[in-house]
Amino acid sequence: MKVFPDLSSRIPPCEKCESLCYSIFCVLDHNELSFLSQSKTHHLYKKGETIFEEGKYPQGLYCIYSGKVRVHKFRSAGKEQILRFAKKGSVIGYRALLSDDKYHASATAIEDTELCFFPKSAYQSQIVSNPALSAQIIRLLSLDLKQAEQKAVNMIQKQVKERIAETILMLKEFFGLEQDNTTINTILTRESIGNIAGTTTESTIRALSDLHKSRIIALVGKRIQVLDNKELIKVANLSD
Repeated sequence: MKVFPDLSSRIPPCEKCESLCYSIFCVLDHNELSFLSQSKTHHLYKKGETIFEEGKYPQGLYCIYSGKVRVHKFRSAGKEQILRFAKKGSVIGYRALLSDDKYHASATAIEDTELCFFPKSAYQSQIVSNPALSAQIIRLLSLDLKQAEQKAVNMIQKQVKERIAETILMLKEFFGLEQDNTTINTILTRESIGNIAGTTTESTIRALSDLHKSRIIALVGKRIQVLDNKELIKVANLSD
């Protein structure tokens, strides 16, 4: 774990954090936020560095101040399965911390990422003393469960092309678009896109090619441009 005290000049205390309004800590009062701030340390992870590893026990909670993270598992033959992404204002590693269990997945920075780390004791004391924070955690866990259930349903009910279209929409929402307002602001391999959608690399390539031929998306090297968002939503079998 890499601690960077000099980041404290860049990263504000919790009560002044611009991400507070959409963080789970938004329900805490000034004194409670101040307590958290006094207990936290600051960490910088370069692109590609591991934040925590599957199978290790958590020592605290991570909150993303800047940057983006992928949460993933390694399957047989060392293949990676991407479970979700997290960005500014998100907390990671909370489920293992709550259940006092090992991490069920790993977390890796997908760009240079600054994190606040709250020791286990400080985080748990706030949960015990503040029912509103406990409710926030329950909502977060419920959302995780809902998304996992939806992914399981999609695997059974949706065709590969539908799942790939939905994955592209998710990537567009999470990473945003470049200045041309069509290109998704990230580069992922076809294998990674397939891992997210729950399909093989070969099937992913075919589905992307079909969407490209239909001029719903454009493939420019490893980048994806969304040309017809409404049609992409229709292919994904989602409500606009």
